[in-house]
Amino acid sequence: MPELRSLYTVSELNAQIRLLLEKNFSDIWVAGEISNFHHHPSSGHMYFTLKDRRGEMRCVLFRGNNQFLKFKPSDGMEVRVYGTVTVYEQRGQVQFKVSRMEPAGLGDLYKAFEALKKSLSDEGLFDAIHKKLLPQYPKRIGVVTSGSGAALKDILNVLSRRAPNVKVILRSAKVQGDGSAQEISEAILDLNEYNLVDLIIVGRGGGSIEDLWSFNEESVARSIFRSEIPIISAVGHETDFTISDFVADLRAPTPSAAAELACIPTENILKSFSDMAYSLSRAIQNKVDKSWIRIDHFENRITVQQPQKRIKRHTEKLFKLHHQFIQSITVNHSQLVEKTESLKKRLISLGPNQVLDRGYSIAFTEKGTAIRKSTDISVGESFLLKTGDGEFGAEKTKNPSTQ
Repeated sequence: MPELRSLYTVSELNAQIRLLLEKNFSDIWVAGEISNFHHHPSSGHMYFTLKDRRGEMRCVLFRGNNQFLKFKPSDGMEVRVYGTVTVYEQRGQVQFKVSRMEPAGLGDLYKAFEALKKSLSDEGLFDAIHKKLLPQYPKRIGVVTSGSGAALKDILNVLSRRAPNVKVILRSAKVQGDGSAQEISEAILDLNEYNLVDLIIVGRGGGSIEDLWSFNEESVARSIFRSEIPIISAVGHETDFTISDFVADLRAPTPSAAAELACIPTENILKSFSDMAYSLSRAIQNKVDKSWIRIDHFENRITVQQPQKRIKRHTEKLFKLHHQFIQSITVNHSQLVEKTESLKKRLISLGPNQVLDRGYSIAFTEKGTAIRKSTDISVGESFLLKTGDGEFGAEKTKNPSTQ
């Protein structure tokens, strides 16, 4: 019978196998096809099987890592996963703990794009009813892009030429690479939270589908959809389309075009004002011309009717009424002045300083609170007594006797 020196419990053996596998198969890439994909609704973890023609392996992608995915995994998708081979000790199951996952090729990126596009479209995120109107004359425009990229320079050049009075507020964010989608989403959230802008431009310059992929991520799409401030999406070149373009309130083919769509040129505004001023001037002139015609008509009627006596009578009556009106105003004004002076003197006589000058005094606690009752302070407590010509300290020596 073999010796029992190497006797393990099941849990001990599973632990040893886990350590052995994690030591020898950590930080590796594995390629395969996704099957049995399940995104747990409460924990947020992703569980799936990675397989090829000759084998398969269970995989888990925990929530802390899957929130950085650049696509939406689904069954049948070819992917590359990065992570460590380990053992789920309670069941003794070998599994691959994924820390990073990406599509195996451009074809899968396009599949991921179409899958997310369909999913968000089915939810109604692209519906026209949700599109917000852009302000006609924005005073402040927020820009979410790289602070050192060409897109920002293009936007600033266009705005400085077309609308130099518009203020630009940059919320810088990474626009490609790990963590870029999260930074873009946070930038949109910040501009909404502080509510300092009337319009937001979100975008970047051109690049490959991988370079633009941050704008195809679900987190960015939902941040744009939730924005209460209108958003123009300006990603890449005219032929580039991203999920952000579909969910934004307006899509611009380039960052420069976004700046042009964001504001009306100053010269156009001035021309519009000039046209309105001309139209107003013409309307006034027409009104004046019509008035002169009416005046001429009335003059002719006056000449025919010879109303000089009537005019003289009404003129005399008008002068008389005017004289009475002036007298009435003068009398009323004098009465109001006298009444105001009388009230002013009464107010002054009732002021606290005048009361003190008549021999009264006011007591205050050491904290400056007016003492209205004898019980407001205790025996032995100091207080301040203010009189007409100054103030001095005092001390309460006894309580008043009660009848």
